[in-house]
Amino acid sequence: MHIMITGGAGFLGSHLADALLREGHSVLVVDNYITGRYSNLQHLEGNPKLTTLVQNISLPFDPGPFDFVYHMASPASPFDYLEHGIETLRVGSVGTMHVLELARKYDAGFLLASTSECYGDPHVHPQPESYWGNVNSIGPRSVYDESKRFAEAATMAWHRYQGVDTHIVRIFNTYGPRLQAHDGRVISTFVRQALAGEDLTIFGDGSQTRSFCFVSDEIDGIIRLSRSNEHMPVNIGNPNEFTMNECAAMVLRLTGSKSDVIYKPLPQDDPKQRRPDITKARELLDWSPKVQLEEGLMLTIEAMNQEMVAEKRREPVLATL
Repeated sequence: MHIMITGGAGFLGSHLADALLREGHSVLVVDNYITGRYSNLQHLEGNPKLTTLVQNISLPFDPGPFDFVYHMASPASPFDYLEHGIETLRVGSVGTMHVLELARKYDAGFLLASTSECYGDPHVHPQPESYWGNVNSIGPRSVYDESKRFAEAATMAWHRYQGVDTHIVRIFNTYGPRLQAHDGRVISTFVRQALAGEDLTIFGDGSQTRSFCFVSDEIDGIIRLSRSNEHMPVNIGNPNEFTMNECAAMVLRLTGSKSDVIYKPLPQDDPKQRRPDITKARELLDWSPKVQLEEGLMLTIEAMNQEMVAEKRREPVLATL
């Protein structure tokens, strides 16, 4: 198949490209690199089945025929979408409709990378796909939450009115190699701080929970969903739930860091708990996560440590007159 990945230079998009290339597909990565990184694709240089296109998908473009598109494009970490709020809204709305229209034009399949943020600060726990969520539509996080909720609505509209073969994955907290050290995600922040000997920063009292899915499990679930007959949203995440205090303690133990933990005020609308109900994924896709948090953290720590060491070794570029 010829497959397009929007946002293919991002954390999840690049791992998805790896998986599809291993299967023998040709892959077109489309990214404007607002948050994606060239280094995420560097190991694929010279692969004849990979092509890249630098493109803002919120602007009109047409790459020619393709068989399937994984729509992964969007700032996804807190630091990124709070810095690029308007761009996040555009890619979730205008960008999503552009890509859906391309899928209709070329009779291609379409998968939307949506998010557990659609559930907001949930009143139902764990969160099933039938839960409509508790989202502040005008809060700071709304640029991301509402862009994804609109993207889901657009995806279902193109399915119902235009007959596009669509799929929607609601992604829960995912981690693994290629996480950006300064992206504001829980795992990347804790690991970076521990490796650097800095205090680990917990917002709130540390009792709020998250459920962390290793990237290989997430990609497996996404691909399985894309090849199913399911058109309604499906949660793909790890149902094992950890408090922020538990996660910080595990990172400190695995890194051997002597860092302390400090506490800061909880940001507005930050979810108090987050855990997927994956009954639907188990029944429809025969999917459940395999990598447990400690194993995944060790792989993530190793990868981020290598990246931080390499960064330190780079000679500074000196300006010359």
